[in-house]
Amino acid sequence: MQKKQHNNAKIPFLFFLLSLGFLVFVGALLYWAQIDRRLPRLYAKDVDSALRGSIITKNGYTVARSKKLYKAVVDTRNINPDKKEMFLKLYSIYSGESVKDVRRSINSYFGTVVLSYKIDAISAQRLRELARKLYRLGVFISYEDKKSGITFLHGLNIVESGEYRVYNYKDTLTPVIGYVRKYEKNRITKIYGVKGLEKEYNNILNPVQDGVIKGSKDIAGNIILDGYSQIVARKDGTNLHLNISLKLQKIVENILDNYKKELQAKEIVASVMDSKTGKILMLASSNRYNPSKILKKQYSNLNVTAVEFAYEPGSVLKPVIFSLLLEKKLINPYDLVRIYGGRYKIGRKVIRDSHKFDWLSAEDVIVHSSNVGISQLAQKLNYIDYYKGLKKFGFTKKSGIDLPYEHTGTMPRLRRLRSEIYKAVTAYGYGIEANFMQLLKAYNIFNNNGRAISPKIVDYYQDATGRKYYVSSGKYTQVIPIDVAKRMQKILIKTVQKGTATATKIDGLQIGGKTGTSHIAKNGKYTNLYNSSFFGFANDKKHRYTIGVLVRVPKKRYYYYASLTAVPVFKSIVEEMIEEGYLSPENVTEAP
Repeated sequence: MQKKQHNNAKIPFLFFLLSLGFLVFVGALLYWAQIDRRLPRLYAKDVDSALRGSIITKNGYTVARSKKLYKAVVDTRNINPDKKEMFLKLYSIYSGESVKDVRRSINSYFGTVVLSYKIDAISAQRLRELARKLYRLGVFISYEDKKSGITFLHGLNIVESGEYRVYNYKDTLTPVIGYVRKYEKNRITKIYGVKGLEKEYNNILNPVQDGVIKGSKDIAGNIILDGYSQIVARKDGTNLHLNISLKLQKIVENILDNYKKELQAKEIVASVMDSKTGKILMLASSNRYNPSKILKKQYSNLNVTAVEFAYEPGSVLKPVIFSLLLEKKLINPYDLVRIYGGRYKIGRKVIRDSHKFDWLSAEDVIVHSSNVGISQLAQKLNYIDYYKGLKKFGFTKKSGIDLPYEHTGTMPRLRRLRSEIYKAVTAYGYGIEANFMQLLKAYNIFNNNGRAISPKIVDYYQDATGRKYYVSSGKYTQVIPIDVAKRMQKILIKTVQKGTATATKIDGLQIGGKTGTSHIAKNGKYTNLYNSSFFGFANDKKHRYTIGVLVRVPKKRYYYYASLTAVPVFKSIVEEMIEEGYLSPENVTEAP
């Protein structure tokens, strides 16, 4: 009886021991499942990051493209001490790094070390070949982790570290190209556009899909491509193809650089637009930068002045007001206008001309740029037609050019244009602000049968399949009647033949345009600093181009007038266009 009771007492104890053993076993399983045991994986995944698209000029030159960067990683615990020097020398030869720098990196840490961060694609391929050779040479040996007791073998690994942007022609076509910034995604450096075309077409240029390869791996860690491998194709970003020719762009940039120095100007901006299609063939600034290495003093150059800078345009606005008067049949070009010797008073405001005429025909008010004349003519427009007319020409609206951050400018409110003085000063380009591209688009109306069209820098973008997506300049908008545009064209040609822009004459071409010189206001007062500009056109029998030049703050003594600053730049550009085959002088009718 006692023996039976003794056996029954042993049962709970045995159950306790079995339960304890089971719990220890489960705990051990969980422990080994969760800790990093550094076991070699049977399968591997290789990601091939897609790249940002390129920017390519009209004549096929790539001005911006992306390249991959790689980094070299090695676990120092796997380097055979007897063959360490061999590793140092061979890695140095293949990578271009000095033996001294490689030794310092290896000796800095016992474990995983990054030897190089900025390895290009060609060097990365060479180093991968080296990694395979080092395995065969026994440079890498197994290492036992004392904590886990697990043995592992990690050799030299070459992995992607990011993407970087290459600008092959340094500062050419800046700031129009724009620039990019970096960000980290899954430990890979990526980029995105923040200015210029890089910003405007960021979604188009951005990579579409990273490439992925999955499969079993060999002893060197390389993926074995067989029937069980999984491959996802890489899809890079779409390439932009511009309307701009690299050669013409560079030629004009050199012209602007020389004139900026000669005129001691803050900046010079110029552009050429195909009058019929709206394509921008050249958009240049004297203030540029190398996107690969921007200096602190160049930060202001990051802005595209053609769209991000609004200013009082001065007399280049006179033809716009004159065309509105013609459209409403409020004047005849041959009407006589009294100029009062170049001095006229409206209320308390005295309006002056630089030339002291007594009488001028209405069209000669434009030809000789009379402030007195246009101030009187502008009074014929009622304030509603005045306001709507400026809006119709695109002022205070975006020009439609494919660049970000456009400053739309300002103009007097509708009720203010009831005032005679506001009508007058706005007519000769004060009290209103516009950007360079708005004015270029407005002058294109005179050279395009009265129709407005949006300027475009990008011609098309093309994906990896070769499919092209053309960038439209939009529908034509008839701003003024054809006969009014033709008449304005003749008046602007006469301005070049006999007026303020005679220095632009070139035999055999139809050249017209208007000068503008405007004081710069600071702290509510006008200073002795000026912006000068010339907007016009140059045509032959087959081609029609609208061209604009803006010279900001020329400081050369007595050279603030547009006829001495913007006009010579304009003529130099036209001469180069002839040299490059854009224009062919052939006895084109020049005079009205």
